[in-house]
Amino acid sequence: MRLALDEAGVAALGGDVPVGAVVLSPDGTTVLATGHNEREATGDPTAHAEVLAIRRAAAHLGEWRLSGCTLVVTLEPCTMCAGALVQSRVDRIVYGARDEKAGAAGSLFDVVRDRRLNHRPEVIGDVLADECAHLLTEFFRDR
Repeated sequence: MRLALDEAGVAALGGDVPVGAVVLSPDGTTVLATGHNEREATGDPTAHAEVLAIRRAAAHLGEWRLSGCTLVVTLEPCTMCAGALVQSRVDRIVYGARDEKAGAAGSLFDVVRDRRLNHRPEVIGDVLADECAHLLTEFFRDR
């Protein structure tokens, strides 16, 4: 989560909402890819930290299936990212701050654990939640 927080800081420096993500290999020790929000930087509404990180991890592996991998992200994924995580077949999602307004891993929605879907990753929330939330609060306070 500390590496994801570092990525979130990079997003904030570029004027983007400070969210950072890291994809770990199945052994849980190797970083396959990182990402941070780049919507403002690229003008791409899909340039969320999670989407960028899983795209980069898939490119690194040469495979779209991220079976066994873990995504660590500073903010609970939104519905778009939750759908992408299900489709990429990540095994585990670890997030920091809950997103009561748009979270899709248990707060507002629970897309990733919907029993109607063919893949349901494990979800671990509230990891360094206060630090992750503080970064977001400071960013929006400064705006």
